[in-house]
Amino acid sequence: MTGRRASVSRSTKETSIAVSVDLDGKGVSTISTGVGFFDHMLEQLCRHSLIDMEIKAKGDLHIDDHHTVEDTGIALGQAIAKALGERRGICRYASIDLAMDETLTRAALDVSGRPFLVWQVEFSAPKIGTFDTELVREFFQALAQNAGITLHIANHYGANNHHIAETCFKAVARALRAAVEHDPRQEGAIPSTKGTLNG
Repeated sequence: MTGRRASVSRSTKETSIAVSVDLDGKGVSTISTGVGFFDHMLEQLCRHSLIDMEIKAKGDLHIDDHHTVEDTGIALGQAIAKALGERRGICRYASIDLAMDETLTRAALDVSGRPFLVWQVEFSAPKIGTFDTELVREFFQALAQNAGITLHIANHYGANNHHIAETCFKAVARALRAAVEHDPRQEGAIPSTKGTLNG
């Protein structure tokens, strides 16, 4: 369970993204996507998962933020999957109810190799500042698909859209941290009766 690090580069006509992760880090981040609110959310994801992340993205922000956010989710998911390898010795499952002021959000996940997103989150406004709230779901869809995780996110209640978005990122971070942790009772075994967590 040592050396769980990976780097991924992704370039298209819409974006150029470089991501590096260390699953056994301390939550240290170097993040620059050109989208201020998104950077703030990624910093929360890094800090509370304790996954070190270096993310550099340049995208067609003159159009909108969509391609940058989605492609960052793709690259980050690919890096996490690469760092996990065969997923030996991990706890695999985790869930958390995360509170922030008036808001409560649950994230539950299975690092299964089978990507799926269940999204039960609603925002009362189309934007947080200049950031499209619909892009929060787009990011987690791309992350789950490319990391190979089953991810359920449900906002129980909340009034402030910033808090709702932030609890999604923090809850996923905390659940991801627990799920990819080394399970001392597994001793490098794949936690599945199938003998594989690669789909």
